Amino acid sequence: MTQKPSNASAGAGIAAGVALGAVAVGAAAIFVGSQCLQLVRTRSGMARVKKVRDAAGNQVRVLQQGGVYQSATYLDERRFEPVFAYYRAFDRMFDAEASKRTATGGGIDRVLVMGGGGYAYPKHALTAHPALDMDVVEIDPSITRLARRWFFLDELEHIAADRLCLITSDARTFISQALAEGTRYDAVVNDCFAGCEPVRALATVEALCQVKVCLNPGGLYLANVVSSAGGENIDFLRDAVATAAAVFSHVHVVPCEDAAFGAEDNYLLIATDGAYSFHGGLPLDEALYGEVMRDV
Repeated sequence: MTQKPSNASAGAGIAAGVALGAVAVGAAAIFVGSQCLQLVRTRSGMARVKKVRDAAGNQVRVLQQGGVYQSATYLDERRFEPVFAYYRAFDRMFDAEASKRTATGGGIDRVLVMGGGGYAYPKHALTAHPALDMDVVEIDPSITRLARRWFFLDELEHIAADRLCLITSDARTFISQALAEGTRYDAVVNDCFAGCEPVRALATVEALCQVKVCLNPGGLYLANVVSSAGGENIDFLRDAVATAAAVFSHVHVVPCEDAAFGAEDNYLLIATDGAYSFHGGLPLDEALYGEVMRDV
């Protein structure tokens, strides 16, 4: 594991990457036996680490902030398995691996994850795919410290060793640096949120153009997009689809319903120039497209 220092300014962090990890569920999700283990002040407000039991009685440790659960982990032998459905959905990138390797000569070998949080998806991906290399960008070092203490990131660092690189930086700034340095990835995963709000600066045409240049031929961009108003408002998803379609040849949307945990609906957006198919994808037409988002 390699630790890279941040050189991002405070202003850039506020604008483009106040990222704590992924908003997956609302605080309305039903848990029993909740116990608060730690309180930490972060860049985006107070964070709570809680130990809870799900409806089946399984112990789950959660990271809560802004009225939502940002991340979660099991505490037993399943601690590297994803708790939330949308984490499992990120594995859709591997649906394209065989086709990508045939078309370009390279599979899904190096991945960038923007937004560390409880490092739930890196834990899963790096233990399930022993040849995978992964860079993870998290703007807030206090969140990474929480993940080491409470979410088994320290164990992952030992297991993955130099296949895992932790980067303390603003995600948009890091993308600009990677672009300038010629760093390339087979997939870029956007799991950045500021509390319960998506980081718009990572979803604009200008940001996605930078991401596209950082992708190897046939590479994929994947983003976790969350509804609002109890699933009734998907305006951000519609805008994200329109924006991705302005940059990439193919856009896919995969619902990631999580009835056991979710107060809102999660959707996986996949954008790529590769002609791939993904299990569970929705048929898309222009009626779903919203407004193209741009830097302002």
